[in-house]
Amino acid sequence: MYRSYPRSRLNPVWVLIGINVLLFIITLTAPRVFLFLGLIPADVASRPWTLLTSLFLHGGIGHILGNMITLYFFGRSLRALVGDKRFLFVYFLGGILGSVFYVLLAPPLSICIGASGAVFAVGGVLAVMRPKLKVLVFPVPVPVSLWAAVIGGFVIISFFPNVAWQAHLGGLVFGLVTGYFLHRQERPYR
Repeated sequence: MYRSYPRSRLNPVWVLIGINVLLFIITLTAPRVFLFLGLIPADVASRPWTLLTSLFLHGGIGHILGNMITLYFFGRSLRALVGDKRFLFVYFLGGILGSVFYVLLAPPLSICIGASGAVFAVGGVLAVMRPKLKVLVFPVPVPVSLWAAVIGGFVIISFFPNVAWQAHLGGLVFGLVTGYFLHRQERPYR
């Protein structure tokens, strides 16, 4: 069951989607933005803001569509479970931790962009808090348990070329651990 949390007038899920789409449009006309806002491990000491700004850049229409559709569905559910503040905490801290994992584990001159680490953090929390929730995953024609979709999605996507699996791993680990603590704090809905 969902508890009722006070909500702000601005839906943070839609705000995050809007910022991502706006920056995607900007990068279509000004691709140099990737070099200024994208995360490059070798440059992180001189450009620490990229640990955060890289979460709002995407390299193509499939990249942004996949992340924003997943953010919409997972974000809506998590926001209903934990409220706006905790949702934003999970999203941003999970995304930043994903960036840190990328810096530690990726080649120094590679570049990381995308909201996937943050989205995996949100998915990780949901997988722990509501593991039996059934979801549809394209192209699988039957509903699967949320935990299987999140973990399976991580494993499958990690084998794609040019995927920042390190950021996904950091976000997912943060989400699973945070989900454990949030689930323990949950009180039954009355």
